[in-house]
Amino acid sequence: MAEASAADCSASEGRLSEILLESVTALAGAGEVETACRLAGQACVALRTSDAAAARRFDILLHRLTPKLTW
Repeated sequence: MAEASAADCSASEGRLSEILLESVTALAGAGEVETACRLAGQACVALRTSDAAAARRFDILLHRLTPKLTW
């Protein structure tokens, strides 16, 4: 029973990461690149020990968005 619960929790966390990634991408697309970069960086740091694959997706997004920043 505990294994099923852990699997459900892991699936939910994975889905939340996907939703957040999509949301941050949409935010950048709406012209809020700086905010999107900040959120992507925070997500990357938060996930790096618990879900390295999700953290990597946010890292990739961050590197893709960084050149679009204007100073």
